[in-house]
Amino acid sequence: MKEITIREVEYLAHKLAKEQLEFDEPIPNFSSRFPHKLESCLAIPFQQFSGKYLYPTLIDKASILFYLMIKNHPFANGNKRIAITTLFLFLFKNNKWIHADQYALYRFTMWIAESPAEVKDAMIQAIGDYLLGTVKAG
Repeated sequence: MKEITIREVEYLAHKLAKEQLEFDEPIPNFSSRFPHKLESCLAIPFQQFSGKYLYPTLIDKASILFYLMIKNHPFANGNKRIAITTLFLFLFKNNKWIHADQYALYRFTMWIAESPAEVKDAMIQAIGDYLLGTVKAG
């Protein structure tokens, strides 16, 4: 399974969000991100304990990545938009693509963003369920 690098987020996901999803709410320069938060968001899906991945499947990894990119706020602004483009990038690198209505994906992303931290596990499961229904071979 292919991981996402900081450089890929900078040059692909962040740039795509900035160019296509900025609307009336600017996305700040990549260099203004909060130190180590983005790195953590990208590393956690690939964590292991006793030689086993904590998030073993592509959907598991995509779910935690999407959740963390939204909830950990690695950027001063544009976290949800960058989370979506990072999810696209991760799936694309792994020969998958999300087939969902853009407004449904937007509403789903907002729902995740507005969720309380106490329901993290349920939200990650909900993301997984959503992705199972929308992710297909690229």
